[in-house]
Amino acid sequence: MQTFEDFNVSKYLLNGLEDMEITIPTPIQSETYNVIRSGRNVVGIAQTGTGKTLAFSLPILNEMKYSEQKHPKVLILVPTRELVLQVVDNLKSYSKYVSLRILGVYGGTNINTQKSAVAMGQDIIVATPGRLYDLVMHRSLSLKSIQKLVIDEVDVMLDLGFRFQLTNIFELLPDKRQNTMFSATMTDEIQELIEAFFIAPITVSIALSGTPLANIKQISYPVQNFYTKANLLEFLLKDKDQFKKVLIFVSSKVNADRLFNAMEERFGKELGVVHSNKSQNYRIKSIKRFDEGLNRILISTDVMARGLDLDSISHVINLDTPNYPENYMHRIGRTGRAEKKGNSILLYTEREAKDKDKIEELMGVPIERKKFPESVEISNELIPEERPKDKELNIHAKKDETVGASFHEKSEKNQMTNGGNPRLRRKNLKYKKPQKRGDQNLIRRKPKKGDGR
Repeated sequence: MQTFEDFNVSKYLLNGLEDMEITIPTPIQSETYNVIRSGRNVVGIAQTGTGKTLAFSLPILNEMKYSEQKHPKVLILVPTRELVLQVVDNLKSYSKYVSLRILGVYGGTNINTQKSAVAMGQDIIVATPGRLYDLVMHRSLSLKSIQKLVIDEVDVMLDLGFRFQLTNIFELLPDKRQNTMFSATMTDEIQELIEAFFIAPITVSIALSGTPLANIKQISYPVQNFYTKANLLEFLLKDKDQFKKVLIFVSSKVNADRLFNAMEERFGKELGVVHSNKSQNYRIKSIKRFDEGLNRILISTDVMARGLDLDSISHVINLDTPNYPENYMHRIGRTGRAEKKGNSILLYTEREAKDKDKIEELMGVPIERKKFPESVEISNELIPEERPKDKELNIHAKKDETVGASFHEKSEKNQMTNGGNPRLRRKNLKYKKPQKRGDQNLIRRKPKKGDGR
């Protein structure tokens, strides 16, 4: 069996990996290590949870030596703030016995603090595209020394609308550099990006996006509506022995807060929630509490569906069926990591059944359907999105329609229009000019004797 010692990795990095109890490389790590070390451009297609962070960082770290230069040599771009923090933490753990300066920059925090940190000099910058672009535009960070560019979860970046920032960052980088890109999917937009900025890249594919992870048991429940889903969750999560650490995905921030409010009384301090409307500190603390086991249950939007490596999640529950089947794969990839067994539960309404069919079509296998428990209460309360739309009543008759009996033609008397005071009308006709004082500004008055004209 191959080990990291077979990669000719420095003993300092091996000691860092040993401290983290990482000894056996995953397929994506084995396939990409020598290719990245060769300096070629690399495109890695690998399912979430396969060890992509170590795959791109280990060969880069193995080449780096202590430096006092101000500007960074390595730039790693990731789509979210949470992923920046995780990648920085991993890099520092891998290079624990190596003197390297590693900095993470992301939005939602004071940019002046990050400007100061950049000015101190860094070897590796891990950044979200938006904040990196801001720092470059403020001339706080120079990219002229970048030798290696890594883009992780590029499909998510494009989904989040970072195409403009990515394109501009490419233009600011030196032409002579190594590009490494990782993604769980290969789309036409990604292919266009590769063709525009990568020269003769080597593509390494490990586990296509639609391939279900063999160590994840998947089941589903047909459910009538949102609050019935909440009732079913309460029923399932009472079993603390089985549901030890549960990540619940919802489709929107509004639904995340709705579910939290519905379950807070029952689960109290066991429960946490994360979405983009929460402050950065709140999100970091919530994720940390969940990762350390202080919260058993965490409700989240897709902000946590990609890249984050959280320890020993027993269950991933999809409260809402995602519109895009690839998102389902990314969500369930939070469990069953590092060859551990995992569990996935999908809750779907009649409206969501077609999205469930798309997921099964992508995977090529059906998701086992469970019977809805009889002891769970079916709620009649509907959220606004589930309520039927009232048809607008057409209260205006069309011109060509025959009017009803309650409508009639006006009499000759009632057809008369209001022309004002008859006496004033006759006066106006006689004198041919306005009689009101204010209206005299509208006509040119003939001069009289004594006017001085």
